[in-house]
Amino acid sequence: MLSKTMEAALNEQINAEMYSSYLYLSMATWFEDQGLAGCASWMKQQAQEELFHAIKMFDFLAERGGRIILDAIAKPPHEWGSPLEVFEQVLAHEQKVTGLINDLVDLAIAEKDHATNIFLQWFVSEQVEEEDTATSLVRRLKLIGDDANGLFMLDTELGQRRFTPPAETQ
Repeated sequence: MLSKTMEAALNEQINAEMYSSYLYLSMATWFEDQGLAGCASWMKQQAQEELFHAIKMFDFLAERGGRIILDAIAKPPHEWGSPLEVFEQVLAHEQKVTGLINDLVDLAIAEKDHATNIFLQWFVSEQVEEEDTATSLVRRLKLIGDDANGLFMLDTELGQRRFTPPAETQ
């Protein structure tokens, strides 16, 4: 049985994942306005992935008999100074989400909630990948600097991304 504390914490994380999706959609609109359709597409794919994370937690909470209570999603920012600034915020945001996931794991361990702990391990691994991807993109954008050709090439590459939910959870 899920404790009320864990139920509340998972509900908060569902909201955080929904915010992440909303944030990445906002970033997509900024990239669209900048004429960077590939970066916009990458952000839309990222938004879908975050929504998938929220639904994965939603389903787990329901399976454990918890009550799902959806809260308002905070308004995300909508202006950035450069593509680098956007991806630096992506990295900072993913680092924050990693901290939230780690806090959930700590709570599951403290409560001896083995089922939730096991469930959360997928998210722990996912956050390693998220931070690595964001770090790589920040580094690449720093290398590109003001080179329009480099930005064009990266934009084209990022436009190729497609989100496919993991097979084990479809």
